[in-house]
Amino acid sequence: MIKQDKLVEECGVFGIFDANEAAVLTTLGLHALQHRGKEGAGIVTFDGKNFNGVRAQGLVGSTFNKKEVIDQLPGKNAVGHVRYSTQGESIDKNIQPLFADLAAGGFACAHNGNLINAVEIRDELISKGAIFQTTSDTETILQLVALSRKKFIKDKLIDALKRVKGAYSLVILTNKKLIGVRDPYGIRPLVLGIKDGSYVLASETCALNIIGAEYIRDIKHGEIVIITKDGIQSLRPFQKRKERPCIFERIYFSRPDSIIGGRTVYTYRKKLGEQLAIENKIKADVVVPVLDSGVSAALGYAQKSKIPFELGLIRSHYVGRTFIEPTQNIRQFGVKLKHSVNSSCITNKKVILIDDSIVRGTTSKKIVKEIFDAGAKEVHLGIGCPPITHPDFYGIDTPDYSELIASQNNLKEMAKIIGVTSLFFLSLEGTYKAMGYKKRNEKSPQFTDHCFTGDYPIK
Repeated sequence: MIKQDKLVEECGVFGIFDANEAAVLTTLGLHALQHRGKEGAGIVTFDGKNFNGVRAQGLVGSTFNKKEVIDQLPGKNAVGHVRYSTQGESIDKNIQPLFADLAAGGFACAHNGNLINAVEIRDELISKGAIFQTTSDTETILQLVALSRKKFIKDKLIDALKRVKGAYSLVILTNKKLIGVRDPYGIRPLVLGIKDGSYVLASETCALNIIGAEYIRDIKHGEIVIITKDGIQSLRPFQKRKERPCIFERIYFSRPDSIIGGRTVYTYRKKLGEQLAIENKIKADVVVPVLDSGVSAALGYAQKSKIPFELGLIRSHYVGRTFIEPTQNIRQFGVKLKHSVNSSCITNKKVILIDDSIVRGTTSKKIVKEIFDAGAKEVHLGIGCPPITHPDFYGIDTPDYSELIASQNNLKEMAKIIGVTSLFFLSLEGTYKAMGYKKRNEKSPQFTDHCFTGDYPIK
């Protein structure tokens, strides 16, 4: 198995209530959220009598582009999910939404995030006779809901969620309700929209845009919204916490055209690049982005520094993991398969290479070598966020401490390992400035930024 050298997407969730062609709209919404998870996709619908589900490994378009598949998903209510497995194996039975027939009726759940006490609860429930069908932490929620002694489904859900710890955004479909939930810290995102009178829940606003839905608002941290034929009910049943959304939604995960806090993600990322240029003045001939993740920050850096922006790397969009994994002979060309150097922008030039993050550093090392091999005089690598020194436990697939290059090495050592003329990161203070804050509130941070600071909101 090839170890990823990037922060890997969490998951994406989508739900729609009382809409014609609900399965089609959900397919489109999931397509817009594909960047959040590429391992599997699933949709569950309710047609007034029965729940219907289709789940499969691979991209959304690989399964849900066929009429015969959509025909298996009748009904005006639907939930969907795109998956990257941060918890549980990458196998068919773990593909969401997970569904269970409960005493109170059907219950389909799509989850973005990670429960840090799921194994503890799972072991407890198994010891009491519970039978688990998957290795996904999401099933822990289903089991707790099923075992709750409360009478109504909303109370069963609240009862269950008060036992779990971690990050979660949930979209749940029952016989009569579409339910959205965001964890008490608001670590993972969830937004509410409306299309032709039908309410929509999604991980990002880009999923609303693709179906022509209007953005209403973000679901608040610790909020449960219950959508029925009668409208929307909002509950805040959890202990009040200060909101701390994941900072990587703005730096890396969300699609550039999605809106967070009233601004596009693209705007935040350009600001990161501008701030990087303010903090690090390098004499060079060209600014080159690592595609596609570094484009926005590289544009910001180039405009602020007045150094020309050039596409010195060309990316192939037709290379998948299935192609580069089979043999070592093919695998060694992995970076060349994904990126090729545009030598006309590189030869005899001093290059500033911009990327959004470094995890292990292995890919950066190969790209830097390719640029030098193409005739670059110097290669300076700038990163549009602080060094990632701590792993994540809330739904981002990060390596442990031993594999994080910034956790094991200082700046000079990292530069030597990667092979660059110089290496520079955006400061933590500069990151917060780019996000629109004067500084980080040390006593009560505005974001969950534990990958930089080790300040985990949930221990």
